Amino acid sequence: MAGALLVTSALMLGVYTIVETTDYGWASAHTLSFGGVALVLFLAFVARQAKAPHPLLPLRVFRPRNVSGAMGLQALMLAGMFSFQFLCVLYLQKVLGFDEIHTGLGIFPVSVAIGALSLGLAPKLIARFGPRAVVLPGLSLIAAGLAALGRVPEGGSFAVDVLPALLPLGIGFGLAMPALATLAMSAATPQDSGIASGMFNTMQQIGAAFGLPVLSTLANARTDALLGDGASTASALTGGYQLAFRIGACLVAVSLLLAAALLRSPAPAQHPGGRPRRWPCGGRSGTLAIHAVYSRHV
Repeated sequence: MAGALLVTSALMLGVYTIVETTDYGWASAHTLSFGGVALVLFLAFVARQAKAPHPLLPLRVFRPRNVSGAMGLQALMLAGMFSFQFLCVLYLQKVLGFDEIHTGLGIFPVSVAIGALSLGLAPKLIARFGPRAVVLPGLSLIAAGLAALGRVPEGGSFAVDVLPALLPLGIGFGLAMPALATLAMSAATPQDSGIASGMFNTMQQIGAAFGLPVLSTLANARTDALLGDGASTASALTGGYQLAFRIGACLVAVSLLLAAALLRSPAPAQHPGGRPRRWPCGGRSGTLAIHAVYSRHV
């Protein structure tokens, strides 16, 4: 009970601190004090889990490099990418003038690409080449898509400026997420597989919960600065969205570099006759299991 209270309070206070930087600033006493309290609460949670006889989150789960690496990289990736679902919608509506129906149709290709890749090509690629070889191009495509969104102009065209950026996002996410899930679960022990699966889902929410407020706050600050310099509303909004997308691309690029340095594809188990088994996600049941982990983002 105490552990759940500590970690929940830390996360809620952390998100509150980030959101309130719009009014108080990043270096204000308000931000530093509340951020410091959030950090202390989180460290207290970690210390309690290390000493508790029956911890809410056994820290041994994070000892395998692939488990901790895949979860951390997933959070960093979503911190950079998740903003597009919010900020891209605002760009389509407030800058390009799309209504709700056309906005939904505009974002729909991303969902199609994620679903098609996650249930089709991605499991086959992971089964053949291993998860690490799949996650790296996936992250590269996500970073490229966000970088392309970082160049959307004020008077842009959906077909020319937005759609070519959305397709790499959907394809990259459809490749990266099942590969990260495979890496995280393949390194977890049978005893900790349930906890690892739950933490994999939790890290998605943590990455999105912190990434979106940060990028949105920075976008708002950039927009306000441009408005103060006399820019038009559309130009100022576009400038704010561009900044957020570029920072998101940098976060995903950092996750790509860390993935290349930290993650390792474990050798598949051997059949009794010596022939390598396929990776667990190669079959239909494994594909559906992995898809369930991240289908909420489709």
